[in-house]
Amino acid sequence: MAPSQVRVRFAPSPTGYLHVGGARTALFNWLFARHEGGVFILRIEDTDSERSTEEAAAGIIEAMRWLGLDWDEGPEVGGPAGPYRQAERFDIYREYAERLLAEGRAYYCVCTPEELEVRRKAALAAGRSLKYDGRCRERGNRPPMASPGVAVPGAGGPVVRLRISEAGGIQINDLVHGTIRFEDADMDDFILLRSDGMPTYNFAVVVDDVLMGITHVIRGDDHISNTPRQIKLYEALGLPIPFFAHIPMILGPDRARLSKRHGAMGVMAYQEMGYLPEAMVNYLARLGWSHGDQEIFTQEELIRHFTLEKVGRTAAVFDPAKLEWLNGQYVKQAVPERLVVLVRPFWEAVGVSREEIDRKSHAWLDEAIRLFQERARTLVELAASSRFIFEGKIERDRAAVAQILTPDARARIRALLQEMEGLPAFTASALESLFRAKAAALGLKLVDLAQPFRVALSGRTVSPPMFPIMALMGRELVRRRVQEALEETG
Repeated sequence: MAPSQVRVRFAPSPTGYLHVGGARTALFNWLFARHEGGVFILRIEDTDSERSTEEAAAGIIEAMRWLGLDWDEGPEVGGPAGPYRQAERFDIYREYAERLLAEGRAYYCVCTPEELEVRRKAALAAGRSLKYDGRCRERGNRPPMASPGVAVPGAGGPVVRLRISEAGGIQINDLVHGTIRFEDADMDDFILLRSDGMPTYNFAVVVDDVLMGITHVIRGDDHISNTPRQIKLYEALGLPIPFFAHIPMILGPDRARLSKRHGAMGVMAYQEMGYLPEAMVNYLARLGWSHGDQEIFTQEELIRHFTLEKVGRTAAVFDPAKLEWLNGQYVKQAVPERLVVLVRPFWEAVGVSREEIDRKSHAWLDEAIRLFQERARTLVELAASSRFIFEGKIERDRAAVAQILTPDARARIRALLQEMEGLPAFTASALESLFRAKAAALGLKLVDLAQPFRVALSGRTVSPPMFPIMALMGRELVRRRVQEALEETG
């Protein structure tokens, strides 16, 4: 690795799905690495065995792949298989704990949780600091009640604490927030290894970042409080401190912290709602970052323009309506052949059989997408709006049917059906000519004749241009679909 090469990581805990905030952090790391020609690492921080699950880890990996955020290294020789898993690295953490113990920078603490709680309450009552009082600092580095040769605590044993100076402070130049200062007096001798030998979050993170050569730590600003402790660990290990960039949180439209009630679901829930991954990436990139007034970016443009200097210091607001609008722009621009593949499960969800889809030619399906993609904001809308062009029963807007399919309108539709039977070619141009001639003969505007027919055909008042749709459906299905509407309305 070249000394100047940028190396960043996204390090989620597998205790739940990958949420919007986590996905944005992953994206900012990925974009920074790609912009700088660096390395992006995915590391699953699964040291919390009680809360971490394989299902959650698999879900995070699936979401990363759906978003297209590929990582560059893995633990297997010849990666990028990965991601790294902290649960597979416990021996490494213990080795570094032994080093700090041997150098006198860490020590064993035998204070029990019960004793610490008694002292905490006493300090609270006396108005003193609640931090650990350091009474085990001067103990030897040999673990109490340990067998010969045992260098770290086992289950039920002592903990290992880092020795923190009581004077001085730390100042960092955060790449988003600017200068931030932390005082040593505000920190206590925090735990590195718990009584069961498991590493704490701050310890494992620093060891991993050191060994993986991380040059820039880009994460949410809820981690700012972890930064001074981690810097103390870098100093204790005598290693260079990386650059830090803490990204402001994401708020809901009401400017409260983003939660499920704002739509802060797992990233894969947006796939299920019919969003395209490139739209999601575009929207996440614009949550707290900007490049002039540009709203829509290709992946190449995001990589080319992304810098940490353009990340804002204030919280970003998540707007579901804007995300939906942006997704609609991507649906409009998408190649029909791709949308055919993506929309299939959504068609099946609204009742189109898999067999019927398979019977349609590629050209037919592509044309169906071209006709409907302009108006659809999601794949769910695309499937629902085009449902009527397939076989099977459809849902109709009952209010529109009752209002528009009047007795006079139904009579005109029946007459049109009869005249359509005589068309030598069931094409869009032939159908439009028929409707225009019929409207002129009745002294009506084209819309006065076409709109009732649209409602009878589709069950809705809005659809793409009707004549190409009718030509695509074919004479038989158009006749049957319209007759169903006439029968339902009497």
